[in-house]
Amino acid sequence: MLGLGTWENEDPDQCAESVRTALEMGYRHIDTAQAYGNEDAVGEGIAAADVDREDIFLATKVWISNLDYEDVLETTQASLDKLGTDYLDLLYVHWPSRAYEPESTLAAFDELYDEGTVKNIGVSNFEPRHLDEAREHLDAPIFANQVETHPMLQQTELREYADEHDIEIVAYSPLARGDVFEVDVLGEIAEKYGVSEAQVSLAWLRENDVTAIPKATSEAHIRDNWESLSLELEEQDLERIADLDRTRRKVDPGFAPW
Repeated sequence: MLGLGTWENEDPDQCAESVRTALEMGYRHIDTAQAYGNEDAVGEGIAAADVDREDIFLATKVWISNLDYEDVLETTQASLDKLGTDYLDLLYVHWPSRAYEPESTLAAFDELYDEGTVKNIGVSNFEPRHLDEAREHLDAPIFANQVETHPMLQQTELREYADEHDIEIVAYSPLARGDVFEVDVLGEIAEKYGVSEAQVSLAWLRENDVTAIPKATSEAHIRDNWESLSLELEEQDLERIADLDRTRRKVDPGFAPW
């Protein structure tokens, strides 16, 4: 339910160290992507940690320029080489954009799944219409949809869709890129429990069956996020968060599908 995100963790030494620190602290879910430019460093962090590879849930994403059938196969192998592993626990389509063609793109994902190179297939930034289309073309199940999700962008429709079709929601930018520290309601709830606003946001996501992958680089922030696992919010606090404005999107590139 809680992983380490690595978006914009671009310094190789820092990235490797944050991955190692998180794994040795107890994290078991590590998320990266071809576009992050840090798969090598993530692999180094995994290798340095005193944790067996089979105990780690490792995910990466195929970038939008690599979504032709052959490119999916070739670049996924390159990702495996950089990460120092012979399989991925989860491989995502990063966005339904540019070279993405459901029939050919997802045929490559099915091939990787069937040969055991990929244990689970995921998508990212998919709206319900894209999920419907992907489910028509995939033989394998869609395991997860990774989307921006936090108290100010609650993704109610996507969470309902995921619940209906047995798909996990994985939240990127679960702290709204720092905006959670500026929301009075979250601050009041954090003060009540003696925790950070980050922990409140992560606990709210967990209570709503959403897996969060906050980026953190320092040991202090990695630990603060980890401690959210022991925070249980009262129903009245969950309701206060549910009533927040839900339209504050932080990641909105021109090629986004919405």
